[in-house]
Amino acid sequence: MIRFFGTSERPDQPLAVVIGTGALGGAIARRLGMDHRLLLADRDGERAAAFAATLRDEGHDARAITCDITDPRQVEDVASAAAGWRTLAHVAALSPSMADFRTILEVNLVGTLNVEAAFRPTASAGSAAIFISSLGAHGVPPGDEVIALFDEGLGTDLPARLGALTPEPDTRRAYQLSKMAMNRMCRRQAAAWGERGARILSLSPGLIATPMGALEFKGTPEKMDLYLRTPLQREGTMLEIAETLAFLASPAASFISGTDILVDGGLAAANMFRQK
Repeated sequence: MIRFFGTSERPDQPLAVVIGTGALGGAIARRLGMDHRLLLADRDGERAAAFAATLRDEGHDARAITCDITDPRQVEDVASAAAGWRTLAHVAALSPSMADFRTILEVNLVGTLNVEAAFRPTASAGSAAIFISSLGAHGVPPGDEVIALFDEGLGTDLPARLGALTPEPDTRRAYQLSKMAMNRMCRRQAAAWGERGARILSLSPGLIATPMGALEFKGTPEKMDLYLRTPLQREGTMLEIAETLAFLASPAASFISGTDILVDGGLAAANMFRQK
């Protein structure tokens, strides 16, 4: 074993790539950093670098790279820097209160497609790619025309084409569509990842106590109704999502691929059987 005295470097550990270093991405990075080296990618390179330095001070092996996921070349640079990676946690996203319809789709959907396309060729036996989705992906399904667009794959005009097919192209619908498309992508691409001995899946949190979630409570009154209907009668925590993702990335979950894992306190189930 190579040892670097006085540092947190652990070349013997597998590499995890965490894309998005906001609050939830940070919690996931800390959890994965218990048994992985870390490569943190974020559009805000200074924030990512500062967080990596904090993690190193805490004992993690972490480094950072700047990446705008809407730029395929930048995403490919991250994939190249992550040669031999074992775990990919894609967390970067915009919530409905953070941008307009088109921008949300460009980041959440086109950005996600960029990440999948760049990392699939570098996946190997045992690799696991986990995309953070949302309970919002489990709402009213889109029509056949929208699903057909999802399945066409990457295209810079995709947000505009989805907007043309959406009767009310508001930001909440953009968020839902982006996460529905993410979940469908993970199912659609499972066979291609399986050819490399690798796994791909989505993880859909429900109401989670994050700064972004708090912002949405202010901007979306319907969220309080969802909170009141959550069977476990509380928000989930970022640590619960991080622990779930760590399990899904582990050998204990080695036969889980091409599916979505809901972590929502039972809310989707309650909505399904809700009395009209």
